[in-house]
Amino acid sequence: GRNPGTGKQMQKSIYGDSQQEVAKQLRQIQAAIDNGTYIEPSKMTVEQWLEIWLDEYLGNVKPGTVSNYSQHVKNHIIPAIGSVKLNALQPAAIQRMYNQIQKNGLSPKTIKNLHGALHRAMQTAVRLGYIRTNPTGACILPRIEKKKIQPLDKPEITKFLDALKGHRNEALFKVALFSGMRSGELLGLTWDCVQFDDGTIYVCKQLTAPRKKGGSYSFAPLKNDKPRTITPAPTVMQLLREHKKNQTEQRLRVGGVWGEKGLENLVFTNEAGKHLTQCGVWKELQKVFTQAEIDPRPFHDLRHSYAVNSIRSGDDVKTIQENLGHHTAAFTLDVYGHVTEQMKRESADRMEQFIESVKSTS
Repeated sequence: GRNPGTGKQMQKSIYGDSQQEVAKQLRQIQAAIDNGTYIEPSKMTVEQWLEIWLDEYLGNVKPGTVSNYSQHVKNHIIPAIGSVKLNALQPAAIQRMYNQIQKNGLSPKTIKNLHGALHRAMQTAVRLGYIRTNPTGACILPRIEKKKIQPLDKPEITKFLDALKGHRNEALFKVALFSGMRSGELLGLTWDCVQFDDGTIYVCKQLTAPRKKGGSYSFAPLKNDKPRTITPAPTVMQLLREHKKNQTEQRLRVGGVWGEKGLENLVFTNEAGKHLTQCGVWKELQKVFTQAEIDPRPFHDLRHSYAVNSIRSGDDVKTIQENLGHHTAAFTLDVYGHVTEQMKRESADRMEQFIESVKSTS
């Protein structure tokens, strides 16, 4: 072809160990040029491409996701395969990297996330014509074992509520338990999203920690960019009414130092109106569990407890999916399918009792 800038004919050299090898390469290249699939070999390394990709091709990706990608690239991918030429990267090299990373102690889920970053980077390279195919497509990922969820049962919920009485985060933990909202959604909830007139809560953002040293907490879109409106039980809305009244009294006592710029109007705050942190809230939750003589568990198990109790109360899966903010009802069933199986067994037991009751006594 010709250089589009100068109009001069472009020439490339082909090298090989023999005339036959060079002739073979020439025939392959000529055939690729004729059918429009020829891609000029790139001298770029995997490291150079990944740095370009991180800087130039993630403009529409959430900052948190970009940060995770960057950590995977710098901590794992570049040290293992960064020096390999981009157009020479083979699936076997990537597979060896995954296998070694797993031997070093990284979880299958982390490897899956790492693979997602590398796959996306290589797919962009394919679209730009740097490589013909995506070498990550043939790799086999380690199996991810699902963690067993530990929802609170009825006796534990009773003990938990008793231990919460008078706690400074009583309202937060109760709303979490009875609404199914995620911790980031609760910490980022603002009063303008709580509609007392119609008894609804508009969940549209979350509070996120800074990704870089010296940064500040900020509001961010939801995990799946899917805002939702939930209608909690009247008890939850009454709880929020009482919490707002108490917060207003606290705000009057504190005066002008209440709150912080950029995070105004938060529903759940500390005594000075400042935002709460997930780490701090988790520590407080463990103290409550200890007092209630309940085994330690993550904050997310409050959300699981809500979901399981909704299923046991007879709510349909579609409603539960929308309340939880899951992308699909299929995902909700996948997470909580064991509960429905248990309900099936309980239903069979009830039917058996009914059959026994109507049997002839002859």
